[in-house]
Amino acid sequence: MCPGLPLLLLALAGILAGIDGFWAVLGHFRLDLGAYLGSGLLALLLVAGGCFYRRVRPDPRLAAMLLGTAFLIAFSLAASVLNYFLLTRAGARIDLQLAALDRAIGFDWPHVMAWMARHPALNLAAKVAYSSMLPQVALLTIIVAAKTPEQVYRFLLALALSALLCIAVWSFAPSFGAFSVYPPPPQMALALDQAYARELVRLLHDGPGVISPREAKGLIGFPSYHAVLALLVIWHARRIPFLRWFALLFNTAVLLATPVQGGHHLVDVLAAFPVAAIALFIAGLRERPEKMPGLVNKMPRNDPTPAPQMVFRAAMEQKNGAQVVCD
Repeated sequence: MCPGLPLLLLALAGILAGIDGFWAVLGHFRLDLGAYLGSGLLALLLVAGGCFYRRVRPDPRLAAMLLGTAFLIAFSLAASVLNYFLLTRAGARIDLQLAALDRAIGFDWPHVMAWMARHPALNLAAKVAYSSMLPQVALLTIIVAAKTPEQVYRFLLALALSALLCIAVWSFAPSFGAFSVYPPPPQMALALDQAYARELVRLLHDGPGVISPREAKGLIGFPSYHAVLALLVIWHARRIPFLRWFALLFNTAVLLATPVQGGHHLVDVLAAFPVAAIALFIAGLRERPEKMPGLVNKMPRNDPTPAPQMVFRAAMEQKNGAQVVCD
């Protein structure tokens, strides 16, 4: 296992929290300190448990579960706060341009939504798939930690890097999705509705107000971080035989459901592919090559006879043959 990965993850979360704290003081932002301190304390307790099982009573799998969960809590909180702070520094909103780009490639969001509204069972399945993303990440963290602890750290690093990439793109050109441009059909069961979109637009216009983890919203439209998570889960679940095909099929459904249930432009989802690829490449640097089960050479190894023995055997056979001829 690479001993630097857990330290790198904790340092990343700590640096991000430090930036948040510094900016909060300078910018006079209002934070729900009680809620953030409570979650931060939980993360610290998990870190302490992880360190105990790495150093005092070594159990790499349990340590990876505890440290991974701590990182998910700490990084999610810190990245969300940073994203809210960036509402005050974000560039011009680009949803109209993204909607035009969707139409240029043949994707008509209002038409797709109207079709889904006429198929409520399919729409409900899309809602279930879309809403499963965060539980999937938490569950995969535990499963991968139990099987290959080093890989869970790389999975979490890819999650963090892709989140920072999405935040960086969004801060220069913010967007909130197609449902902030077009009204969805009335009475349609949606994970995120137009009231959610209106609140996002208001936050960009008026500023974040009181920032609390209890009311935190996903601000990023382009690239879709939800789609990035689906791709990262597919990639890291491929190493787990009993999970790989389920993860592939189910998260393909998540990708298809994202424009409908998440209110995204189609280009938001397409932009998730290069973001996930960059994050996976960086997170996989200096990773030791690993043979996949299907690629292992299972042919029996030949045990060649030593050359002198073969020569002696051939000479004896020739001698015996000559004696038979003479007899």
